[in-house]
Amino acid sequence: MDKELIDPFIINALKEDVGDGDHTSLSTIPADTVGKAKLLVKDDGILAGVELALEIFHIVDPALKVNVFIQDGAAVKYGDVAFEVEGSAQSILVAERLVLNCMQRMSGIATKTHHIVDLLKGTNTKVLDTRKTTPGLRYLEKWAVKIGGGVNHRFGLYDMILIKDNHVDYAGGIRQAIENANQYLADKNKKLAIEIEVRNLDELEQVLQTGNINRILLDNFNYVELKQAVNIINGRFITEASGGITIDNIREYADCGVDYISVGALTHSVKSLDLSLKAIK
Repeated sequence: MDKELIDPFIINALKEDVGDGDHTSLSTIPADTVGKAKLLVKDDGILAGVELALEIFHIVDPALKVNVFIQDGAAVKYGDVAFEVEGSAQSILVAERLVLNCMQRMSGIATKTHHIVDLLKGTNTKVLDTRKTTPGLRYLEKWAVKIGGGVNHRFGLYDMILIKDNHVDYAGGIRQAIENANQYLADKNKKLAIEIEVRNLDELEQVLQTGNINRILLDNFNYVELKQAVNIINGRFITEASGGITIDNIREYADCGVDYISVGALTHSVKSLDLSLKAIK
C-alpha cells in the first residue's frame, strides 16, 4: 500500500462525506459511547480492501481496534465475518461508508479478475487491466486487480508509451510514430517501454519491419488472425490482445498463444460484492 497516495485519498473522501460533522451520530449517540461492529460478507467472491480499511479506521480514529479474521485475496462466502472493529461508536460510523464503498468495489473487481484468471489456467496468458478506471480511484481499482491475481498494465500516460491508432494517424504512419517515440526517449533521456497497437496483419508487418518497440497490441483480431499474428511475431516481441474479448471467449483467445489479454471490463463495468458493517450489540 502506497500511503502517499492512499492517505490523501482517505482524507479527501472523508471531507466529502463528513463535511463539518456527522450530525446524525453527534446528535443521537453520546460522545463517550463505545461500540463494536463486524464486517459481514453477504456474497460469494474474493475479498479485497482489508488493508485499506485498516488505514481508514486509523485515520478516522487511531484508538479504534480492528481484529482481522480474513485477509485480502481470500475466497469468502455469505455469512463470513472479515473483521471486527471496536472503539468510539461515533468514529465507527464516520468510517463505515468509506470502508464499505471501497471494499465492495475492490472486492467486486478482485472477484471478476480471479474468475478470469481461473478461466486462463493451463495457458501462458495473463489478464491485464487498463486505464478504463474511475477517476480518482485508479490506484484502488488496479490494486484490486492484483489482489484478484491479475497484472497491472501501465498506471497512466507517464509510465509507458502506448502508440494507438490515433497516435499513428496524427504522426503520419506507423514507422514515423515509432521513430518519433524512440527519438523522444533519447532526447529526454527516458527509459520507457514502447507498445504499439495494430489493427490488421498489414500494420503488423509494418511494425515488424520498423522494430524498436517492446510490445505489440493486437486489437480486434479474430481467433484465426490472432493465432496467425502470434506465429508471425514468433516470440520477438511481447504480445497483447484486446477488443471483442468477453468472459465467454477469453479462453479461445488465450489458446491462440498471446502473452496478455487486456480487459477493460475488470474495472469499468463490475458488480460490487455485497458487504455490510453491522453493530454488535
